[in-house]
Amino acid sequence: MSAIFDSSTPYANPYGQQASASSSSSSSSAQNQKPNPPYHPTLEFYSSNPPPSSSTSASANHLNSFYSSSTSSSTAHHDHGYASGPNARASLEGNMSSSAGYAPGSAAHSMMNSQLGFWSAFGTGGFPDEPSLMEELGINLSHILDKSLTVLNPIHSYSPAHHKDAHMMDDADLAGPLLFCFAFGMMLLLAGKSQFGYIYGVALLGDLSIYLLLNMMSEGGIDAYRVASVLGYCLLPLCLLSAVSVFVTLNSFLGYIISPVFILWCATSASGIFVSILRLSDQRLLVAYPVGLFYACFALLSVF
Repeated sequence: MSAIFDSSTPYANPYGQQASASSSSSSSSAQNQKPNPPYHPTLEFYSSNPPPSSSTSASANHLNSFYSSSTSSSTAHHDHGYASGPNARASLEGNMSSSAGYAPGSAAHSMMNSQLGFWSAFGTGGFPDEPSLMEELGINLSHILDKSLTVLNPIHSYSPAHHKDAHMMDDADLAGPLLFCFAFGMMLLLAGKSQFGYIYGVALLGDLSIYLLLNMMSEGGIDAYRVASVLGYCLLPLCLLSAVSVFVTLNSFLGYIISPVFILWCATSASGIFVSILRLSDQRLLVAYPVGLFYACFALLSVF
């Protein structure tokens, strides 16, 4: 370049003086500056720990005291199955009961016990003095069987002087009557007759009618619940008649013969129980007549 832009040539460098001046000034400034130290990269992005302040030391002391107390409480419970030793984990039971307020005798403790008692009702254990489900529903299977066998005995002589007959319906229930009404309807359904509405309708109207009639005839009276129980239990012979209708057509000469027999059977049992309860020994025929009409309606459902 110096050869090309020589001063002797016509194409001399017009910037020659300025370039030399700038080069001389840069060389002089470089001599005056000190050399920079070598750069060493480091991976320490954060500075070292600062000296602890008074607030930091106070919080550290508080944490140390908390963990030391937890460790001591865990070693105190080593007899109950918890681990012990310097590296043992603190017991959660003691911390929860003391910190959350579940100490024995507190309101939260009693609430927790009540909630556990509520959920125990859905388990298999139940409460200590809890009655059985059948007892809560008022269903006594032995009494239902006893009443059913009494009704099925056509030669049983009912008498107010007999202790068992007089107190037969002291524990009146509707479990047996509802079961027999359902069985009567199912037998008719198997015979091709769906009469559930007529069964419950006739039973309701007949119960109210006989309830009014018996209260007008007796001095002590009787409640409608007990009347429904007696009429329902005495429907059992007609359940047998409906079972016969599944295999044999009752709309025939055979049905016309055996149907009055079953009606008489039901009316005899029901009137005998009513007479024994109300002590109406001289009025049994008067009681048996409306009761017989009541059971005749069910017999008609079986025959036709």
